[in-house]
Amino acid sequence: MIIERDLLIPMDDGLQLRADVYRPDLAGPVPVIMTMGPYGKGIRYQDHHYKPSWDWMTSKHPDLLPGSQRRWLTWETVDPEIWVSWGYAVVRVDSRGAGRSPGFLDILSERETLDYYHVIEWAGVQPWSTGKVGLNGISYYAINQWHVAALQPPHLTAMIPWEGAADTYRDFFRHGGILSNKFLENWYPRQVLSVQHGNPDAPPDIWLNESSSGPEELSKEQLASNRLATLANARARELEDEWYRRRSPDWSKVITPFLSAANWAGYGLHPRGNFSAFTNAASEQKWLEAHPGRHEEWFYLEYGMNLQKRFFDFFLRGEQNGWDGEPRVWLHLRRPFTEAVQLRKEEAWPLPGTEWTKLYLDAGDRSLAWEPPAAKGVTPFAATVDHLKWTSPPLESETEFTGPLSLKLFLSSSTIDADVFVTLQAFAPDGREVEFQGTVDPHTPLAQGWLRASHRKLCAERSRPYQPYHTHDEKQPLIPGQIYELDVEIWPTCIVLPQGYRIALDIRGSDFARANGDAGSPHRGSGPWLHDDVFDRPAMIFQGTTTLYTGPEHQSHLLLPIVPNRLSRESDTKDLGSLTELDVKAG
Repeated sequence: MIIERDLLIPMDDGLQLRADVYRPDLAGPVPVIMTMGPYGKGIRYQDHHYKPSWDWMTSKHPDLLPGSQRRWLTWETVDPEIWVSWGYAVVRVDSRGAGRSPGFLDILSERETLDYYHVIEWAGVQPWSTGKVGLNGISYYAINQWHVAALQPPHLTAMIPWEGAADTYRDFFRHGGILSNKFLENWYPRQVLSVQHGNPDAPPDIWLNESSSGPEELSKEQLASNRLATLANARARELEDEWYRRRSPDWSKVITPFLSAANWAGYGLHPRGNFSAFTNAASEQKWLEAHPGRHEEWFYLEYGMNLQKRFFDFFLRGEQNGWDGEPRVWLHLRRPFTEAVQLRKEEAWPLPGTEWTKLYLDAGDRSLAWEPPAAKGVTPFAATVDHLKWTSPPLESETEFTGPLSLKLFLSSSTIDADVFVTLQAFAPDGREVEFQGTVDPHTPLAQGWLRASHRKLCAERSRPYQPYHTHDEKQPLIPGQIYELDVEIWPTCIVLPQGYRIALDIRGSDFARANGDAGSPHRGSGPWLHDDVFDRPAMIFQGTTTLYTGPEHQSHLLLPIVPNRLSRESDTKDLGSLTELDVKAG
C-alpha cells in the first residue's frame, strides 16, 4: 500500500484542502472511494470521543473487519486496508475550515459542496486513478453526497450514502418546524468544533505526529470569527428559507447511480433522507436498502461490506456481477424481541399493494379502532406534563407494517400554538413493549413524527395521504379554543407483529420518554434528538393545554401501511451480521 498524507488539492478560489490517500502499490490506475468532511482525517476511530462507539462495536462484533488490522480506521469512513486490497484507492479530505484544511468553516454550505466538486475532479485526473470516483460513507459523509451529486461532477460515477439525511430543514434542524436543538448543541462542538482548523486543543494526528487541526494555533476569538454560527442560524430561522434550501439537494439534478442505505431505527436524523432520495432523485439507476442496528454498525459488518463491494465493483470496475438485475428495494424485516432479520427484495417504495389502513382514535376510552367511533370524544392534556396513549385491540393475525405513516388530528390549544410529538409503539400480550436498538438509543420505539400546529399548511403538489408535506413557509397562529385539522408526518417503519399484539400511539406536547420501572432511570426512546430550546418553545405558548377531538365530525386517525401476501415470499432469516456475500447475491 502506498500512503500519501496532507496532499494539497487546489480550489477555484486559491485555497488548498488537505487529503490523505491510500492506494495499491500497483502499476496501473484504480477507481477511487472518497469522503470529505469536518471530522478530521487524522483522528482514529478507536480514539478520543469515538472510543465508546468503537468499544461497543468490537465488544459485540469481535471479528469485525476480518483480514484487516484496523490500523487506519476513521469515524464513518471505509477501511483502507480492506478497500485497497480490493483494488481501490481511498481518499479522505478535510473540508474547508476543518482538520488540516484552512478556511471558513460553514458545514453543508454551497461553498463546501463546490469544494467537494473540485476534490472529486482532482481525484478523477490523478495518474493513479481510472477516472471513476465513488463516494461512500456514513452520516455527514452521506449527507454531502446528495449535495455534490446535484452539481454533477463529470468524474462522479456512483455513490453509497449510508444513513444520510437530505432535507436540512425537515430531516435535520427542524422536525415539523420544531427546532431539534439538543443534537446540534452536543454534536457540533464535540465532533466539529473540536477539530476546527487551528484549534490548539484538537487531538493529535497519530499518523503525522502533529495536530489533527493543522499547524496553526488560533485564539478562541479567531476560531469563532472563522466559522458560521450554525445553531444560532437554525434558532433564528423558524421558517424554511434560502439558508435551508441552499443546504438541501435539488433532486431533479441528482442523476448519479446510488445505493441509499437507511436505518429503520434512526428517528430524528437520517432515514427520512434515504427514503426521500429513492423516491425523488432523478437517477435512473438507484437502489434502496433498509436495515436495523446501531448507526455505524451494519456498514462494517460482512453483509454491509459485501453489499458495498458488489455495487462499486459493478459501477467503478465494470464487473458484470449481475448487480443491474437486482430488485431496487432491499428490506430487512424486523420482528419483536429478536435481532434476527428477514431480507426481502421488492421493486418500489412505498411497496406496491400496500393496504393503507386507518386506525381511528376514540377519546372516550383512549382506544384505537378499525372503525370510526360513533360518539364525539374530547380529551385535554397539559402539553409539557401529560401524555395520551391510545391502544388498539389485539391483532387477529400476524400483520406486517412496512412503509411511511401519517396521523390526522383535530385539536385546539389554550394558546396561539402547540407542538405535537407522536410515537408509534407496539406491545406483546404480556405487556412488554416492542423496542429496538436504535442508531443511538437502545430503546427505540417503532416510529416517530413531529409537527408545530402553526406549521400545519400542506403542499398540495407534494403531499400524499401517507406522507403529508408541509411548506413551512408561513406561520398560521391558532385562535385559542378553536379546532384545527393537522396532518402529522410519521417517518417510515417496518415490523411484523404476531397475532395478539397491540398497536399503541403516544401523543404529547414534548419529547417522548418512558420511565424504567426497575431503576427509575429514563429510557427516552428519543435518543439525542430532543427539542427543548427555550427560545424556540417559550413556556407562555407551549406549556398550555392541548385538546384532542374524535368522533363522526372529527375523525382523527392513524394511517398504517399494512403489507399483505408478502411474508410467504422466499427470503432468508439471519441473525445480525451473519449475512454473507452469497446471501447478498441470492437474497
